[in-house]
Amino acid sequence: MRIFFSVGEPSGDLHGANLIRRLKSRDSAIECVGFGGPKMQAAGCDLHFDLTSLAVMFLASVLKNIRLFFRLIADADRYFENHEVDAVVLIDYAGFNWWIARKAKKHGVPVFFYGVPQVWAWAPWRIRKIQKLVDHVLCKLPFEAPWFKQRNCHATYVGHPYFDQLENQEYDTAFIESLTESNKRLITLLPGSRNQEVESVLPILLATAKSVLVEDDTCRFAIAFYNDAQRQMSSKLIADSNLPVKVYVGKTPELMQAAYACVACSGSVSLELLYHRKPTVIVFKVRRWVMVAQAFLLRIKFITLVNLIAAKEIRRPSFRLYDPDDPNAESCVMPEYLTAGDPSQKVARRMLGWLRDSRSHSENVAELDRLAVRYAQPGATARAADYLLDELCEKRVFDEDQPFDSLPESEQAA
Repeated sequence: MRIFFSVGEPSGDLHGANLIRRLKSRDSAIECVGFGGPKMQAAGCDLHFDLTSLAVMFLASVLKNIRLFFRLIADADRYFENHEVDAVVLIDYAGFNWWIARKAKKHGVPVFFYGVPQVWAWAPWRIRKIQKLVDHVLCKLPFEAPWFKQRNCHATYVGHPYFDQLENQEYDTAFIESLTESNKRLITLLPGSRNQEVESVLPILLATAKSVLVEDDTCRFAIAFYNDAQRQMSSKLIADSNLPVKVYVGKTPELMQAAYACVACSGSVSLELLYHRKPTVIVFKVRRWVMVAQAFLLRIKFITLVNLIAAKEIRRPSFRLYDPDDPNAESCVMPEYLTAGDPSQKVARRMLGWLRDSRSHSENVAELDRLAVRYAQPGATARAADYLLDELCEKRVFDEDQPFDSLPESEQAA
């Protein structure tokens, strides 16, 4: 059995590698080939090209590599034509992967999308592309499968592979113990993993810390940076703030574990905070014109994955963006501020509420625990691999029966 992978994001490389290991544990003869990254190659994938080296976010970067992208698409087309491929597995990286899906369908190869694009949030009209090009949608989030099924897509919920990674995470226990020795409660600030996020969100986080410390001296603050370059580019801003905040690099899991509460930039980090049951306020700053555009384009109530998982209905009922401080607003487990301004005073009030009212803090932890017990569990990789192999084995049995069924009746009788 041969499975072709197309994976372009570093996170997808990790999830793809875990999926390949699981597939090979079920059947060591499975051949995995295609586009991915170094982790997939180490897991046993015959890598035709390291697509993760081209992970791009901006149009200029895409245009710079456009000829290479088209060459890779042509290479995949020739491979499908000249080799027997049982399935194509796509992970994230939608723009490029739609082209791979087209080539696979052209040659009659079934397509599995593991971590399908979030069309339910921004572009529901793109469902037609999924209906046409994808045979099986493997959903990471619980509300996705019903959404796709209602639109005549073959979808199943397998869970988020991020929780498999977290289950196997190793922690610096000595460092965690050192963080919890103080009698002051730790509030961890998480400005994001991308430089643009750090530049836009960190000033809000520092202003929040300043407002909280004026009102409550029973807490302390730490910033968790994704890499040292971000620490260096933020050093002047932090120094100018004159705040007694400690800065760390590469210690994010430990700083989450030791925290009493967190303030974080929106992203998949909310899933990790759910896993650790940490009360959190989410901040995401955009330009004013983006806020206006989102009022018309954003189809969902919340921007935070944890809030979407907890919601009974994800669709936004009006053009008004969610405001957690609106008296009529629906409550959410992680108060979130999608803003073009400075919500630091509002965020500070949320944090002071948890610091001053232990019952409110405990209730939030209990709510996070209820969600985590149900959704923040490992096993997504195993379920995805089992589903994939079960579908392919069923198809293979069907295909092997076809030649007999298509024989003339005289030959069948013989």
